[in-house]
Amino acid sequence: MMANVDWWMIGEATIDTLLMTGFSLLFTVLIGLPVGVLLFLTSPGQMMSHRGIYQSVAFIVNVLRSVPFLILLIVMIPMSRLLVGTALGVQGSIPPLVASAAPFFARLVENVLRELDPGVSEACRSMGATSRQTVLWALLPEATTGILAAIVVTAITLVGYSAMSGVIGGGGLGDLAVRYGYQRYQGDVMAVTVVILVIMVQVFQVLGDRWVARLNRK
Repeated sequence: MMANVDWWMIGEATIDTLLMTGFSLLFTVLIGLPVGVLLFLTSPGQMMSHRGIYQSVAFIVNVLRSVPFLILLIVMIPMSRLLVGTALGVQGSIPPLVASAAPFFARLVENVLRELDPGVSEACRSMGATSRQTVLWALLPEATTGILAAIVVTAITLVGYSAMSGVIGGGGLGDLAVRYGYQRYQGDVMAVTVVILVIMVQVFQVLGDRWVARLNRK
């Protein structure tokens, strides 16, 4: 049943997928969080409302979100080579993964901040707090659980995206599924990669839900 499965290769591909997801998630949060905060602060009715900045940033975010990931993978090949020196493997997959996930995460952060009680910002203003102080000392602490939930959703999305990067030799389980499961008609390899990806997503979801629930109790 599993005659074509090289478990050592499967293990290496699993580690590559985890590396791609982990590093991409890190850069996604580092970029997407401030962009999401900027979208919220400059949106109509907020403390730093600025129509020009909001529409410009929102346009870039919407453009990146609207491009299908497979197309983005191909379009960003020259940029990946420029940034990390290659468009293949784990390193070459990270730039397009971040470019696709960061706008998605930024919108999630913006929505989380919009759901906060407006009284939090008003109380900070009445006490003379600056916009920076309001964000760092009030808004982000209040939105912590929502942002963590958004990180979990983004991580699961990145697992799926990392599998798709195998189409252009991005490494990981997706690359294994394409090269062996699809091109060489090795159905057992394809089945194993799918099962591992499903387990990976379930583990992320369960651990993320427990993390959020624990913070909510605190």
